Amino acid sequence: MTKDEEVGTVPADRKRRATRRTRGARPAGEGAPRSAAPRFAKPLTLASVLGWTMLSVLVPGAAHLRAGRRRPGLILIGVYAVILLTALAIVLINMTRPGIFLGWTTAITVIAAVGALAWFALMLASYIALGPSKLGQQGQIVSGIAVGILGVAVMSPFALTAQLVMSGQDALQQIFPSGQKDPDIAPVKQEDPWNGRDRVNFLLVGGDGAGNRDGVRTDSMTVASVHVQTGNTVLFSLPRNLQHVRFPAGTPMARHFPNGFQAELPNGGLLNEVWKFANDNPQLAGGKNKGHRVLMDAIGQTLGLKIDYYALVNMYGFAYLVDAIGGLKIRVERDIPWGGLYGTAGTIKAGTRVLSGEEALWYGRSRVGSDDFSRMARQRCVIGAFAQQATPMKVLTNFEKVARAAKRMASTNIPHELLEHLVNLAVKVKGARITSLQFVPPEFYSGRPDWIKIRKASAKALTDSLKPARKTQVANASAAPSASGTPTRNGAAGPTETPTRNTNKSAKSLSELCGLN
Repeated sequence: MTKDEEVGTVPADRKRRATRRTRGARPAGEGAPRSAAPRFAKPLTLASVLGWTMLSVLVPGAAHLRAGRRRPGLILIGVYAVILLTALAIVLINMTRPGIFLGWTTAITVIAAVGALAWFALMLASYIALGPSKLGQQGQIVSGIAVGILGVAVMSPFALTAQLVMSGQDALQQIFPSGQKDPDIAPVKQEDPWNGRDRVNFLLVGGDGAGNRDGVRTDSMTVASVHVQTGNTVLFSLPRNLQHVRFPAGTPMARHFPNGFQAELPNGGLLNEVWKFANDNPQLAGGKNKGHRVLMDAIGQTLGLKIDYYALVNMYGFAYLVDAIGGLKIRVERDIPWGGLYGTAGTIKAGTRVLSGEEALWYGRSRVGSDDFSRMARQRCVIGAFAQQATPMKVLTNFEKVARAAKRMASTNIPHELLEHLVNLAVKVKGARITSLQFVPPEFYSGRPDWIKIRKASAKALTDSLKPARKTQVANASAAPSASGTPTRNGAAGPTETPTRNTNKSAKSLSELCGLN
């Protein structure tokens, strides 16, 4: 063996020791060694696996980042951010047109179903990425059960959303007919849903129907005349005992009653008999089930307006609707006994109170120690309170209850195609001024109505509603609530005495008259 060979020879055991010492060393002139696999800073415990899995439900990609999988983690976070920003942009763009979302019911249902599956898959992938197999046997069992429960919880909001949307869609389809089914309703144009009208008139009817009664009794009748551009609204309340109303010339009822709805009828030709009479006598009304159309014609003729749509609310169903939104806050000026002729069922105490559905119903209907005109004032306050307090948040949080109540209480000829635009108009009304005009003594007597005076008062109320509030004057102050802005004060008046003396000629908003905030 030569000397050079002897120098270059290294014993085998020294080679092995040298190899062990230099393992992982950085060779000269090269960068850092490439790690074989990402490692956790600390070993994951059962609590940390569950914690990061839960966090990934709120922040998709968080668990992947913790597991050292940066690329999928960052991709998930980026996609999530894009989805959130897109949803926010859609909401902000359409905030002024909330009704547009009514047309998205099918899309929302599909999105909810896809979202439920996607979020469950995301949660499961996050759990797997954290490596639960590194836990002990007991930890794997516990974490698996916990993640399964979490998966059900993750999918529940999506399922609830889909259920609420479908319930709402079903209620809307049952209540609101297609415009094509009613020849009296003009087609709804998307570019001009109100067909060039600057004012839309809705007849709101409270039906006093019950199982022991035959036909529809229109216990309360109010016309809401809404200015399309501003949302300013005038409520016209007509007494149920208004006699001998006229019908538009050329209509079948006008030909049969040329001098008005006559006293040959059982109760003297009262306004609240019109609907039932028309339905009971289709040969005189121009066809079957024309009660709503004949009543719209009669009231429109009385006010000098064209009534565009009606909505009939069963008063007993209305109680369910009030309960669905958690009651109505109303200022009650004096004790209101209710039930029977003597108020034996209960008493609604004076003061600012949150009324249940049953209490709100009887607050508007009780005749004990009162008369029809006092009831009209209270009914108007109930309508105003509901319009003000049925906020979108209350409706959404109690949506299923509201939908169930609505299906049992309402009928209307408002076409389904108009709903989107009607919601947008309703948003305007909530932020606008609502004024009120009642046709009650001593300015107006229901037994011998002055039709010209009623029309002039109506026209003036509509004109004044568009003036600044401090200058507004109304033809007739709302008589039933007192000048202090509270509902009817009867004092010692007997049931047949009209307690409403018109001493205040200045107009007041519904909030002032009824003490609504």
